Amino acid sequence: MAWNCAPSVIGSLPHTDPAKAVDLIVDSLRTIPTWPQMPNIGFKENMYAQYARYLPGAQIDEAKKKIRADLSNYDPEDVYMKILSEDVDSFSLPADSFAGFHEFMSRDLPATVKAVKGQVTGPVSMGLQITDQNDRPVLYDETYAEIIRKCLNLMARWQERELRKKCPQTIIFLDEPYLSMMGTPFASFSQDDVRAWTAEVREGLEGMTGVHCCANTDWPFVMGLGIDLLSFDAFDYGYTIVLYPEEVQRFLEKGGSLAWGVVPNSEEKLANESVSSLIGTMESMFADLGSKGVDTELLAKQSVITPQCGLSGLSESSAAKVMELLLGVSEALAARHSLG
Repeated sequence: MAWNCAPSVIGSLPHTDPAKAVDLIVDSLRTIPTWPQMPNIGFKENMYAQYARYLPGAQIDEAKKKIRADLSNYDPEDVYMKILSEDVDSFSLPADSFAGFHEFMSRDLPATVKAVKGQVTGPVSMGLQITDQNDRPVLYDETYAEIIRKCLNLMARWQERELRKKCPQTIIFLDEPYLSMMGTPFASFSQDDVRAWTAEVREGLEGMTGVHCCANTDWPFVMGLGIDLLSFDAFDYGYTIVLYPEEVQRFLEKGGSLAWGVVPNSEEKLANESVSSLIGTMESMFADLGSKGVDTELLAKQSVITPQCGLSGLSESSAAKVMELLLGVSEALAARHSLG
């Protein structure tokens, strides 16, 4: 897909008013808009709490901002029946914890939209963040981890179906910050696990899919997961992508796209950056890849520009500044590379 360095965002915004959040989205992102997650409303809007909605025995502690599941005392029968029957309608995104999604769905989108973007929490990150009665991540309980993956899959499929009412082309991202722990002593899961689990969550999705990881990980492995887009923190970790020119070229030739998180998402970093400085950062990475054999024309066409990660830690005014920078960098890169 020729995105031509179009701007988009990862997911979360700092707003507590869904109308204002979606106003910012639809006014700014006219090629790849997304529905916003709004964790500052409360913990129910946190991405882990949102996608724990249908997990049997899950207890969402809003005060402590934790999610636990008592694996010694839960009844999976009801959810198993819905999973086995592929009852997608039983895995809708409810308005009381997906306010941004429902506000987004109520809006008309501009004719310039190429795709609408949605997101689910990835199975690795979800499994590591929910703990059992002994404070052990439920990722390591084979039965419960499978339930998580099936629920994520059905919530993703329901979401994709609804988003297609806004635009025929959709992108569902798996948000996987904890892929950075792959291959480290701090988590016990293999590449084979990640490959199988990612495929399980993506199963049955008809539109595009992507993975977002806002830390360093094994990028050639992630590009080989069969996804259409790789979203990464290019501001802090862009140099790591440049280490894999052959894998990047292969990914692009197969139709893959890179979402470059080059706009910072912290107040301190934002204060020191401008459109000009961020263009310099992007062009430097493009040039480095080009010097190693990557087709820079293809690279620019199949690139998206985003913030490093979610924006919920910013003020609303700073989030608006991020959008200004996104638009400025996107437009300048498109002009420099003679993109449509």
